[in-house]
Amino acid sequence: MGKAFYFDSALCTGCKTCELACKDYHDLDEGITFRRVFDIEGGSWELPAGGGPAVRQGVYVYHVSLACCHCDFGVCMEVCPTGAMHRDEQGLVWPDHDKCVGCGYCSMACPYGAPSLDLEAKKSSKCDGCTGRVADGGKPVCVEACPVRALEFGLESEVLSAHPDSVRCVPPLPDPSFTGPNLYVGPCPASEMAQEQGGWVANEGEV
Repeated sequence: MGKAFYFDSALCTGCKTCELACKDYHDLDEGITFRRVFDIEGGSWELPAGGGPAVRQGVYVYHVSLACCHCDFGVCMEVCPTGAMHRDEQGLVWPDHDKCVGCGYCSMACPYGAPSLDLEAKKSSKCDGCTGRVADGGKPVCVEACPVRALEFGLESEVLSAHPDSVRCVPPLPDPSFTGPNLYVGPCPASEMAQEQGGWVANEGEV
């Protein structure tokens, strides 16, 4: 087994510290973000019959912190015409800029929207799992930055052992059978409600 991320949706407060730490560490321009935090909302409320004071409600909100899942069957690698998008010796997927021609196929193919095209450099750009930090025995900067420790990273076997009740996706993540993402999620009651009732991304313009 390779390495995997774990995200606990019950702990995440949506503070976006992971997102900002990633941007700072990788010195990303304003329009490029490797990790994004989705705000998911849903449910409804209604006034009681007869105009009583108690409002009945079933509204919910939760957050999903998402970056590249370094998938087992990465479609970004499959569609790359030059082999620039590759998996390194640590199992982390990222583009070799010496080979990348900036075609954008990886960005179009990825169901997670992880790769983006750096228009200035004319190269594909995405989360590399902080491969240098990991090679030195560290963890991705997003994991270390999270103030509530909602993110974890390690060997997939260790992640599964520590979190046996984790699931492969919660809304709005795509069906994991498409790419085999190395991401495990600790569900929360709100995400389970979204699974049953549906919901929406409240900050779609941001992510």
